[in-house]
Amino acid sequence: MAKHEFVEQKTEELIAPIIEAHHFELVDVEYVKEGSMKYLRVYIDKEGGITVDDCEVISREFNDVLDREDYVDEAYVFEVSSPGLGRPLKKDKDFARSLGDEVEVRLFKALNKKKEYTGILKSYDEQTVTITTEDEVDVVFERASIALIRLAFDF
Repeated sequence: MAKHEFVEQKTEELIAPIIEAHHFELVDVEYVKEGSMKYLRVYIDKEGGITVDDCEVISREFNDVLDREDYVDEAYVFEVSSPGLGRPLKKDKDFARSLGDEVEVRLFKALNKKKEYTGILKSYDEQTVTITTEDEVDVVFERASIALIRLAFDF
């Protein structure tokens, strides 16, 4: 298991009870390098949206756990955040919640000479995602070929 996977998995394990106690949802955990810095980010959500105060509560409580457990062996910045409007769909629960919603799909390689699609999320399984385009055409994507899938939003 890669170091970032270990840190993400351990963080999910340790932070889940804190998040559940506050009736929030754990959306994602990521341990990434940006520039010369490492970041451990936890994304949380709740019905009606997350506030800065919600993020602060989780951050304060989990900082004690991070100090006690000391499982990250390098310098990093810990952040708790809302996943935001453009959050990617990663887990099955994200796809389930978004069935019937308009999504944007970006592919690693072009399919039918296109790398970007928009449509209504029709279905998903372990291997594929199906959307219905504006032209009422169902397009099936291999999940492994999807670089990014997220809710579409118009301003």
